[in-house]
Parts: sequence; structure tokens; C-alpha cells
Amino acid sequence: MDVSVTLWVLTILGLGALIAIDFFIGRKPHEVSTKEAGIWTGVWIALAALFGLGLLVFGDSKASGEFFAGFITEKSLSVDNLFVFVLIMAKFSVPSHLQQRVLLVGVLIALVLRAIFIAAGAAIIASFSWVFYLFGAFLIYTAWKLIQEARSDEEEDDFEENRLLKSIEKKFGVADRYHGTKLFIRDNGKRVLTPLMIVMLAIGTTDVLFALDSIPAIFGLTQDPYIVFTANAFALMGLRQLYFLIGGLLKKLVHLSYGLSVILGFIGVKLVLHALHESGVHVPEISIPFSLAVICGVLIVTTITSLIATKRETGREAERAAVAEAGREGVEA
Repeated sequence: MDVSVTLWVLTILGLGALIAIDFFIGRKPHEVSTKEAGIWTGVWIALAALFGLGLLVFGDSKASGEFFAGFITEKSLSVDNLFVFVLIMAKFSVPSHLQQRVLLVGVLIALVLRAIFIAAGAAIIASFSWVFYLFGAFLIYTAWKLIQEARSDEEEDDFEENRLLKSIEKKFGVADRYHGTKLFIRDNGKRVLTPLMIVMLAIGTTDVLFALDSIPAIFGLTQDPYIVFTANAFALMGLRQLYFLIGGLLKKLVHLSYGLSVILGFIGVKLVLHALHESGVHVPEISIPFSLAVICGVLIVTTITSLIATKRETGREAERAAVAEAGREGVEA
């Protein structure tokens, strides 16, 4: 898709306006209700759908299909990010009324860092076509690693600060409590960070780790930097509301890791086939409509099986509780 500088500028300004509106609406710290989160999640998804349809009308069906495939993939991978966001919020004991501000700024940091990643990725791909082999192999490895983690009985129940955060805390110092929405305060004449600033940085920088697999994944669906960037932008900008909407449902998505591993593995194979094709080897290439069907199908199946598995486990827990209660009553009798 041939994108002019003017279209790039207009797109960035448009996204900036949407972010400003989102910030203005949520500028006052408050607890986000499920209703509010649901409405705004629907708004962001509708905006993404309108953008995809706009590509269809003013661009072509290929660009539109690539955007929707990329957006759905990035959105599904972003849901996995929410597990870590929950751990970060718990680690720093973020007050509920400040969580929406943390996520807003943290996601903005993540968006800027991802834009840098996308620009670097596009430049590398333009210069070295063999990088598709590396991207494909990395995604297949990541898919296998996700399966291994999903099969492990050990659950990560804490968040470990990365070296960057630790060095920032050591250099600037951190206040011992939250001070509303302030990011810096004066403590004994010294300017120090508040815990709120540290949490925002934690959200933003941690997302970079997730970008290591999500960026290669979307480049496996399209090599158009414009579509890669916009798909990432729309997926990330609705992440804050999605956090509050499905935060309580995350533990029910017990098969999500399996679904994501299948998607990443599938895109990894697609990348390897594309690399072989670019090298002159006659191999079949996977089309975008087929990719979109596989991604949506995997997400639907894993969601359904997750809910079924959760319901069965809840039933077994109720039965065990009933047996235990009956045993106690028998002893008392």
C-alpha cells in the first residue's frame, strides 16, 4: 500500500486526537466501572473496524484484510499482557482510583516504544529479506515456550522489576507513598519519583518484552509499516478499558496460552514459507483470508474450551466443598 507523508501525518494527528479525548475523559482519577469499561472497549473496537473499512474503501481489500488480521492478532496477544499488568498493580499496591491513569500513561509509553520497534523492523526487512527466517524461527520457538509454560504447574504470582526500573529508582529515589496523580515530589529538598511514576514506567517498559514476539508476528501478516503501526495503535489504545472489563475473567481463560502458541506457531510457519518463496523456492504461501480465518477460529475455540474447563473445575470444587462439609457434620453428630 502506497502511503504518502501527508497520510502518515494525518493518521498520527488523528490518533493523537483520539488519545487526547481519551485522556480528557479519564483525566479525573476514579474507579472504572464495568459499564464504563464495556462502553469504551466497544468504542475502540468500532473505531478500529471503521478504520479497516476505510482501508477497504479508499485502499484495497488486501490492505483491509491485513489490518484486521494484524489488529486481531495484536489484540489477542495484548490480552496476555493484562496478566502481567495485574501482577504489576498488585506488586506496587496501586489504589484502584489511580489504576486508569497508570494504564493510560503506561500504554502511551508502550505505543512510542513500539513505534520505534516497528520502524527498526521495517528498515531491517527492507534491507535483509533473510530476516524472515529469523522472525519465523523465533515465533515457532516462542510458541513452543508458551506451550511449555502453559503445561507447567507453577504459576507466576509476583512481578520482578527489570534492571532499567531498578537503576531509575536508585538514581532518582522513590517516595514512600502515593501522592495523588503527582509523578515527582520534593522530599527533604530533593526531587524524587512517586510510586505512580514507577508503575507507569513498569507498564510501558514491560510491554517492550511482549513486543519482541508481537512485532515479528504482525510482520508475518503484512510488511506494510503503515498497517503494522495502525494495527498496533488501535490494539494498544483500547487496552486500558479492556483491563477493567475482563480483569476478573482473566483467570477463566485457562487455554489462552495454548491458543496464542498456535497463532504464533502458525505465523512463524507462514514467515518461513514467505522467506523460502522470496529466495526462489517454489512453496505455497498462506493467504491473508486464510490467516484471518485461522486466527479467529483458534481464539473462538480456546475461549469456548477455557469457559468449559473453568465451569467443570468450579463444579468439582463445589463437590469437594460439599463432601468436606458433610464430613464435618458427620463428625459433629
